[in-house]
Amino acid sequence: MDRVETRVRGWLLVLCVLLLVWQPINLSVAIAGRLDSLSLRGPGFAVILAARFLAAALGIAAGLSLMQRRPGAVSLARVSLIVSAAIDVLVYATPWYPNNRPPGDAPLIVIGTLTYYALWLAYLSRSKRVASTFDR
Repeated sequence: MDRVETRVRGWLLVLCVLLLVWQPINLSVAIAGRLDSLSLRGPGFAVILAARFLAAALGIAAGLSLMQRRPGAVSLARVSLIVSAAIDVLVYATPWYPNNRPPGDAPLIVIGTLTYYALWLAYLSRSKRVASTFDR
């Protein structure tokens, strides 16, 4: 089958930018604002920081793979989105990560987060552009 798409564009490009730019910036801002809590919060907080860092690194790898149209890039992007969703839910649903959310907002934030990741996963699974770009 000939490749119809030769470049990454459209929503797939948006996903790549989110993985390559937004996720690392979001992580750096979050860590910079809470790093002083490390001595007070202890090992649970350190583990969450490390997990967020690894999720961002996985996202960068997925974004680069998608941009370069590597074999397995879509699968790597799916894994990255699932890992990021799990880490985000852990951050929002546990007391280990410091926050300033009003009481009762965590469930709404978790629902919004899961919806965001579910939409991207559905896009990767159903998109004709993704299928033609990666010859699936």
